[in-house]
Amino acid sequence: MADIWWKAHPQDLHRLTDRVSSVYIERSHLDRDENAIAIINKRETVRLPAALVAVVLLGPGTRVTHGAMQLLADSGTAVCWVGEQGVRLYAAGLGPSRGAALLHRQAWLVSRPPERLRVARAMYGMRFPGEDVTELTMQQLRGREGTRVRKLYRQHAEQHDLAWHGRVYKPGDAFAAGDDLNRMLSAANTALYGICHAVIVGLGASPGLGFVHTGAATSFVMDIADLYKADYTIPLAFELTAAGLVEERDARTGLRDKIAETNLLTTIVRDIKTLLLPEGEEPPDSDANHLWDEHAGTVAGGVNWGVFDEDYDTEFTEPHLDDQHIAVIGPELDTPTGKGRP
Repeated sequence: MADIWWKAHPQDLHRLTDRVSSVYIERSHLDRDENAIAIINKRETVRLPAALVAVVLLGPGTRVTHGAMQLLADSGTAVCWVGEQGVRLYAAGLGPSRGAALLHRQAWLVSRPPERLRVARAMYGMRFPGEDVTELTMQQLRGREGTRVRKLYRQHAEQHDLAWHGRVYKPGDAFAAGDDLNRMLSAANTALYGICHAVIVGLGASPGLGFVHTGAATSFVMDIADLYKADYTIPLAFELTAAGLVEERDARTGLRDKIAETNLLTTIVRDIKTLLLPEGEEPPDSDANHLWDEHAGTVAGGVNWGVFDEDYDTEFTEPHLDDQHIAVIGPELDTPTGKGRP
């Protein structure tokens, strides 16, 4: 089964830390050239070894062939369909990690209150450099964070000579709520959530297993995004509003440019590893096929554990799906090979 899912062997794949963290592609055609992905547009053609890329971000105007997707899957490269410069995540494929080690580690941490509190304190510690938060309760941390954010809002309002009457947010339609400044904050935060989501999926962690936030499918996304709002979305929203740029697109493109300038993707990867892994450790890049056992912990997978019984037929037969199997196949094209590709 593993050979069907991924053809490359784990030992042939580069470790996540040895890969290019991400490749963003926009207004280009993505194809396969032997063991490389070929990125083609009217200006240039770029070829990259698939196994050296951790995450491929497919932006607007991108076309991709079946062969390219097969190669990326075989190479353990995550593929995410995103908005401009990765500021919104629409869909995602599998990540570069062959195993679930990082996900298991995250689940272990979040399911043990002392460990969960330690990680949450570490997250707040990143926002309070130079302060000791190791003995604070979650209530104390939330209070300190609220005070910090309110102070930031006031400082930026005074700096840009803008009126500030407090944060207004409408779940489900955030950009429609509040004044121009509030709507720009919401739009910029949404874009930041997108890029954090893309990185989390690419690393093989769970977007839903949060440490500070909980209960939502994107709880961990909100946890990670909160680490960067003070340096990215809050100052950006005030700057744009002061300049009269108050459209949602202004927030998305403004954040896009700032992300590119500061290489935020690399920072997010580093911070997630710091929070979830013991110091100096990397998640093992393996696709161990094990079965869980309540006594032994795990046993080998890919093994028939059944007891032989002459009353049972030992020959395996493919299931007959009849009309319960649905296939959607397009018509053959009367175009030469290599042309007319979607």
